[in-house]
Amino acid sequence: MAQEIYKVWFMKYKEPWYKLSADEQEKLMAKNAESLKQVGGEVILMKVSAWSSEDWLGWGVEKYPHLEALQNHAANLFSMNWFEYIDSQTYLGVDMPQM
Repeated sequence: MAQEIYKVWFMKYKEPWYKLSADEQEKLMAKNAESLKQVGGEVILMKVSAWSSEDWLGWGVEKYPHLEALQNHAANLFSMNWFEYIDSQTYLGVDMPQM
């Protein structure tokens, strides 16, 4: 049975990000958003944490309809060289059963 997958991510930009023009940055972010939409994923929340964290600029939570959707989005990120520009740490989870 397919199960929804949640991804919590923490991110910060790498040096090459700052070498991109504002237009190039916007296009890369738009490609990310389009990939997420294409696989059926959605952003649950996205927050800025630079004011409270020396490690991470921001964090968020995404929801995917099933594992294959998450894997497809990851493949899309690799194909657009996302990780050349973004450093991240992620955690995956599913709904916790009621006790």
